[in-house]
Amino acid sequence: MKIYGVTGWKNAGKTGLVERLVTEMVARGLTVSTLKHAHHETEIDHPGRDSYRHRQAGAHEVLVSSPQRWALMHELRGAPEPALDDLLARLSPVDLVLIEGYKRGPHPKIEAHRLETGHPLLAPGNPSVRAVASDVGAGDVALAGVTVPVLPLDDTGAIADFILRDLGLAR
Repeated sequence: MKIYGVTGWKNAGKTGLVERLVTEMVARGLTVSTLKHAHHETEIDHPGRDSYRHRQAGAHEVLVSSPQRWALMHELRGAPEPALDDLLARLSPVDLVLIEGYKRGPHPKIEAHRLETGHPLLAPGNPSVRAVASDVGAGDVALAGVTVPVLPLDDTGAIADFILRDLGLAR
């Protein structure tokens, strides 16, 4: 199972890029899963739902199943957040896992960058960033110091091509 990340600062376009990449990769015949890291408390369940009530009662894990999907919720209850490798091990095998977040992880990644966010680029100080997908051109002063390829943020095909070549999955 190959992994590749999409990283960047808040509002840089990470989620939209991951969404477009999933669509693109699946259209190319690959099986794809995603793993998203959140820095805040994430709630995928809602008060009053049976599964929420199970968790509130103290269940360690709650698995919800229906004819369309199933979901496993695991409560940490004060335990440390699992390492990325531990989370990846829980996924079913696929061709590619796209990881959103985990800026400091050692896996290869694309940095999503939008000039309007005003944040500095991660790429110059992060050797795991293999390319930058930006809304400004490669020659723009905002990208000074970037030594990795710069791709247009809205060119999903070119970004997918880059990732697949980098992983040796190009067909």
